[in-house]
Amino acid sequence: MEYFAQTLAVTERILRELFTRKRSIIFWMIFPIFILLINSYIIAERAKITTTLAMKISAPSSLIGAALFFSCLGGTIATIVAEREQKTLKRLFISPLSGISYFFGIFFAHFFIGILQTILVYGLLFFSGKYISGSIILGFVIIFLSIISYVGLGFILGTQLAKRTEDVNTIVATFGVPLLILGGTFFPSSLFPEKLLKIAQFNPIFHMNEALIDVWGKGKYFDEIQGHFFFLIIFAITMILLGWCCYEKMIKSEKTL
Repeated sequence: MEYFAQTLAVTERILRELFTRKRSIIFWMIFPIFILLINSYIIAERAKITTTLAMKISAPSSLIGAALFFSCLGGTIATIVAEREQKTLKRLFISPLSGISYFFGIFFAHFFIGILQTILVYGLLFFSGKYISGSIILGFVIIFLSIISYVGLGFILGTQLAKRTEDVNTIVATFGVPLLILGGTFFPSSLFPEKLLKIAQFNPIFHMNEALIDVWGKGKYFDEIQGHFFFLIIFAITMILLGWCCYEKMIKSEKTL
């Protein structure tokens, strides 16, 4: 019960700080909508279909590949770096707060943000007259695994590579943008040449996008997305374990400084 209360307190603190920065909230709301509209317009023109149908097709990649990537991965890195720069971590280590509670507090804060962005993107789709085709539960499981993966990777990059606030954008751009393009976020994977498509099989964002497109965009069932699903499970577990190890290493380093 104590761990739960501490986790909730960390989550609440991070969210409160975020919501006091109204610009960040506005940008995180506008960004996925812009990506969704741009992707939808391009797909509608290329495929000669209606914009609302194109929105249904592009919504999964706009959400997972763009919105969740920058909020959950970039946001986790930014949170960790800010805590280190402001010496918040050192003050927390003096308090009774456990490392597990702090770790999961950051996770649940960004999970909450990810769910809000999901509601925003698919709320817009709903009001445009299009609905989710496949299993709602399976779709949310895919989103959950994606958020776990992004937050875990954020811990790895934030604790090991990012030392200052200026490093955040550099790291996200260096590691993220090529993965986003190769993952089919800005261009449908159907446009990829054969060699590029083979390389994309090793890209977790590709599997996130394809899994949600197949389920919520095309109405496919679990049997048809097993390959993407099991890849995401393995990747999510690996990222959380490695993220925790990197977090523990950072704690030891901060305590000795």
